Amino acid sequence: MRAEIEPFHAIAISRLAHQLKTQGASIIHMEFGQPSTGAPSKAITKAHEILDAEAMGYWESPLLRQRIADRYQTLYGVTVEPERIVLTCGASPALVLALSSVFTPGDRIALARPGYVAYRNSLKALHLEPVEIACGPEDRFQLTAKHLAELEPAPAGVIVASPANPTGTIIAPEELEKIAQVCRERGIRIISDEIYHGLSYTGRTPSMLEFAPDALIVNSFSKYFSMAGWRLGWLLTPLGEDLERARAYVGNLFLTAPSLSQHAGLAAMDCIDELEAHIDVYRANRQRMLDALPALGLRKIAPPDGAFYIWADIGHLTDDSLGFCQQLLKDTGVATAPGVDFDPVEGKHFIRFSFAVSTAEVEEALKRMTPWFVDRMLPRDAGELSRSD
Repeated sequence: MRAEIEPFHAIAISRLAHQLKTQGASIIHMEFGQPSTGAPSKAITKAHEILDAEAMGYWESPLLRQRIADRYQTLYGVTVEPERIVLTCGASPALVLALSSVFTPGDRIALARPGYVAYRNSLKALHLEPVEIACGPEDRFQLTAKHLAELEPAPAGVIVASPANPTGTIIAPEELEKIAQVCRERGIRIISDEIYHGLSYTGRTPSMLEFAPDALIVNSFSKYFSMAGWRLGWLLTPLGEDLERARAYVGNLFLTAPSLSQHAGLAAMDCIDELEAHIDVYRANRQRMLDALPALGLRKIAPPDGAFYIWADIGHLTDDSLGFCQQLLKDTGVATAPGVDFDPVEGKHFIRFSFAVSTAEVEEALKRMTPWFVDRMLPRDAGELSRSD
């Protein structure tokens, strides 16, 4: 049963960052995709009330499932039966549920490269075969219908992420529709990771459910709702055998999502104004980074349509992104994620910044990093910057 998977290198970066902090270093955490804002105020208040009043236990909130179903109607115009929603301990167990309840060992599952490290490693751990498709700037670092139409033999499934990690790119509605059509024609099951929905800076983000009603949808309270540490997510699955298997798996492998988190999550859904204010901060941080990165010699980046990441090409500076991030952290106190986590082939030439921190931290990080990057520029790079200034 044992499967060999690669480590999540950003965790090692974070571990080093915390070690340096204990030694007195000032650290800015841009290595993880987690909001720095904390849970909404009403969610925290509700959690205190529940802690004082209830012993809690194994439980799945019918009210929370109904509110999530209502959200699909409000945001996407899609009717979802509440019983299709399986509450989980975050998006990671939801992904494991989707993969294990639909596919069998040996099945081939397509996914974009670069992509979230846990897609590849979860597939390997479940004895599924990841089929990584190289997606570069010409594809906006995203899977396309053409990729899936040309893949031979057709995979059993595909993982789609929009907005994506690590790039923040969003798949246009017309392309999502084409992907859904190709998958119908070729019998490819779709798992759509929509954990970054709500975090968009270029317009509406459609759900795959609008085009593929039988898609399995993974989502969570970690990103938009700013509740990463509460470990609450959900899998939306079709009625029938898929749902029955998912419920059997979740009951045996994970029992239920934390009761306290479910109460808090329900309250968080009444905090939209507060949550949208977070988006305003991310939007400002995004623009500040985009304005400043050229002065660091970072001109080739993925278009961050959503989420809170910038995927930057550092190939002119290194072919060892892990070592590069370690040295950047030691010298400046700015923790970032190495590209090798997200792309085992080309990731050695990339770095990922998370701008889900405060604007003051973004400003301080840029202040620290600018001279560090400038010192590493090739002479022609520095000359180009001088002429452009």
